[in-house]
Amino acid sequence: MNLLTMRTLKGLCVLVFFGLVVNAQAAYQIATFAGGCFWCMQPPFEGIKGVVKVVAGYTGGSGKDPTYDDYARKSHLEAVQITYDPSQITYSRLLDIFWRQIDPTDSGGQFVDRGPQYRPAIFYHDEEQRLLAEKSRQELGRSGRYAKPIRTEIRKAARFYPAEEYHQDYYRKSPIQYRAYRSHAGRDEYLERIWGHASH
Repeated sequence: MNLLTMRTLKGLCVLVFFGLVVNAQAAYQIATFAGGCFWCMQPPFEGIKGVVKVVAGYTGGSGKDPTYDDYARKSHLEAVQITYDPSQITYSRLLDIFWRQIDPTDSGGQFVDRGPQYRPAIFYHDEEQRLLAEKSRQELGRSGRYAKPIRTEIRKAARFYPAEEYHQDYYRKSPIQYRAYRSHAGRDEYLERIWGHASH
């Protein structure tokens, strides 16, 4: 083929040029954050320009095929994995959103949810993400916003296991239960005090 054309293949836009096919999704990147209850970590990222998908799941542990019943025993953390278009949103911006959802000084859990499976962490996927994450953590620590040191981990990304379907977008599927949980969790009061806003 010697013409530059655009075609649609299985709903995906692909570039066809001299017989070479390049998937438009190839430019997408992945970010993975743990911030306590994953129900609360999906809403802040969804609807942001450049964010393609946000999935709740489990990562960071050693046990295979974790479920909601056993992920903590397998040493996994609740987390969200974000697929994003770096031409529309930067990793630094995603980090900024992340920090504004959590208590980064609490390594024993997040708000009402206690235990290592709820501790905050950034899982980097490449060296650039690692450097940006460390820089942002240092800047946050120097900001004077917190009386205690920042204890959020920065770790190399491990295999991510999507959570059960009923956990995905829980705030939409079960809004009454989600609002009841948020109202008792203490997260919104904390964010209001630290940042002057409450999240979703």
